[in-house]
Amino acid sequence: MDAVGLKEVQAPLKQVYREAPEKALITLRARGALDDSEIACRVETGRMLAVAGLHPATGGSGMELCSGDMLLEALVACAGVTMKAVATALEFRLGAATIEAEGDLDFRGTLGLAKDAPVGFCAIRLTCNLDTDEPQERIDALLKLTERYCVVFQTLNSRPELTVTGHA
Repeated sequence: MDAVGLKEVQAPLKQVYREAPEKALITLRARGALDDSEIACRVETGRMLAVAGLHPATGGSGMELCSGDMLLEALVACAGVTMKAVATALEFRLGAATIEAEGDLDFRGTLGLAKDAPVGFCAIRLTCNLDTDEPQERIDALLKLTERYCVVFQTLNSRPELTVTGHA
């Protein structure tokens, strides 16, 4: 898809959302079921079943997916799609590109060993490796817009309201 094609696809959506902002608010959902025999959760992804379990650093076998890895993978996926869309819209000459995310976890927090250790990532780094001959100011603009419009990045960055409920 080129810039013209992207604009053709997005223009009617943007018009609807301008005229009726409430139509832009869409609720996404994820669903999982606890495994009966293992410490695992079976997550429906729409394409396949993903089985998440404990990370080996907390006693897991390493056979199941780690939800921390899945979070980083979601960040990479979102940043990659966002970057490709922005590059397309800007007619940015982009050859091969890779995006890597790495995050630091102190597992003492999740294991309840140290109250001063956070439960969750204390740092996440996103690295974009671009094959381009574009000038640095265009590269900087691409990265800035990718960061600005990446849903997962902005969600992690802004700390949305979170709630947990339970029902019997």
